[in-house]
Amino acid sequence: GGGYAEALWAGLSIILGILPLASSQFPRACANSDNLLRKECCPMWPGDGSPCGELSGRGSCRESLLSVAPLGPQFPFSGVDDREDWPAMFYNKTCRCSGNFMGYNCGDCKFNFGGPNCMERKLQIRKDIFKLSARESYQFLAYLNLAKYSISRDFVIAAGTYAQMNNGTTPMFRDTSVYDLFVWMHYYASRDTLLGGTNVWRDIDFAHEAPGFLPWHRLFLLLWEREIQKLTGNEEFTIPYWDWRDAEGCDICTDEYMGGRHPSQPNLLNPGSFFSSWQVYCNSYNSRQALCNGTNEGPVLRNPGNHDKRRTPRLPTSADVEFCLSLAQYETGTMDKMANFSFRNTLEGFASPSTGISNLSQSSLHNALHIYMNGSMSQVQGSANDPIFILHHAFVDSIYEQWLRRHKPLLQAYPEANAPIGHNRGYFMVPFIPLYRNGEFFISSKELGYDYEYLMEPGKAVCIFVPVLILIHWLSRYLRNKIPLRSIIQVVLNL
Repeated sequence: GGGYAEALWAGLSIILGILPLASSQFPRACANSDNLLRKECCPMWPGDGSPCGELSGRGSCRESLLSVAPLGPQFPFSGVDDREDWPAMFYNKTCRCSGNFMGYNCGDCKFNFGGPNCMERKLQIRKDIFKLSARESYQFLAYLNLAKYSISRDFVIAAGTYAQMNNGTTPMFRDTSVYDLFVWMHYYASRDTLLGGTNVWRDIDFAHEAPGFLPWHRLFLLLWEREIQKLTGNEEFTIPYWDWRDAEGCDICTDEYMGGRHPSQPNLLNPGSFFSSWQVYCNSYNSRQALCNGTNEGPVLRNPGNHDKRRTPRLPTSADVEFCLSLAQYETGTMDKMANFSFRNTLEGFASPSTGISNLSQSSLHNALHIYMNGSMSQVQGSANDPIFILHHAFVDSIYEQWLRRHKPLLQAYPEANAPIGHNRGYFMVPFIPLYRNGEFFISSKELGYDYEYLMEPGKAVCIFVPVLILIHWLSRYLRNKIPLRSIIQVVLNL
């Protein structure tokens, strides 16, 4: 039917190159005392010179409607942390984008749309890193390296708290690279609360140990992917994943992929690796009365397999993943790392992957990989310094996607109230500007413009390849026998 013809035309368009081409901490445009004192972050869209592209109908500058649902008891303070009621400490007004537009100035398209006016639906496919072609694999490593050494054009990091900035009169922001911007955001979301002096409150995390863990990392990866697409001009780029089910060891820890082991210093990467010269940051900031400011702290550390075997006896198995996927409830009980029979808590790795009962003496599934890597990946705040983080979390996200497709939960399955701070359904995720609520990412990846190669329905591939094969057959006949082109077009339209 017509679907074949559409798929064929789309395939031809891509081949012929006639389809038009189609994030975030503090937007650079808002990182100044004027914006901080006005508590407003509504930058101009260059396309028409108006805030949030208002003249073009892209969006408008509006008050942020904060969630007022009650929080869980884990954080007994109020008004001591810049991340509370994000982003109200810094900005009350931000861009609210219309239609398919998105971004801090409404200059981007939503994740599942592309094209100059954000009208073209798109679905991009994330692939297994071992199934990339040699060219794709090298390109991925080169893009990582480019991101590590390219200053972010649009965003900066905060090098001080709002109080240290004298309530906005003396801004403290720093440039950072595209890659390190995301290292910093992961750190900022998971850092301790600074209570003054040497006092900190450790039982707080805006990205882990509660229901927002999976939506937060889903958005994090989407924004990372988008920034790489912008940096490279390659709109087709997607993050690969590492399928670690039943792995015997770190099979991506080779120089061909994410870096082999140094021959004489087992905690370091082999000098032949792309990543051996990378410097990490935000690894050692807990208990300091200052924010991570992007100062280099030494090389990426990794020593896979030489970890505490009592805590993580083995890497996760297919059976672990299957049990986890069988749990019907997304979140349960206290909605933190003590939750039993919670899909989220089991996948995160605080509950047993054979019983679903919380067990803090063991690290399983997601947590197991972090512990197993025994280096930069094992420090929560700084774990994104190791590029394995991206491959690992892409696979964790694919398990989350399997669960969403299997159980088809209503939005109400994601808790609206009484979750730990930062994790209620309507809470804006820290530290993203533009603003996104947790519940917005409790939906299928297909609605966000991407799928995983191993989760695709087999029939979908056939729908595209059959007509392409038929077209090749007819074109070859045309070239050999000079069959009238209109006859071939008629065949194609009748597919």
